[in-house]
Amino acid sequence: MTKRIITTARVLPDGKPFKLIGRYGWALKNLVAAGKRGCTPIDHPGPRWSAYVHRLRKDYGIVIETINEAHDGPYYGSHARYVLHTEVEIIPDAPVVQVAA
Repeated sequence: MTKRIITTARVLPDGKPFKLIGRYGWALKNLVAAGKRGCTPIDHPGPRWSAYVHRLRKDYGIVIETINEAHDGPYYGSHARYVLHTEVEIIPDAPVVQVAA
């Protein structure tokens, strides 16, 4: 059985903590780390970036801008760059403390 990865975050300055499971937390962590330069599926490969961004916007009210960018090469076209505009804090996991019996 695979352990679920849970990310705890909160909107600053005074938002209540909320939990994200799996790739939703992964996406938010990447957006926070990227800052004003944002993330693209090319730089941060993930299977469903648009779905992660949609969920973060809809369910948590997080403001994320989508910028369409052209790219060249044999598979030219465009891709999205996602830029986080809501100030978010990722809350580190509490350390596991073992108590002697």
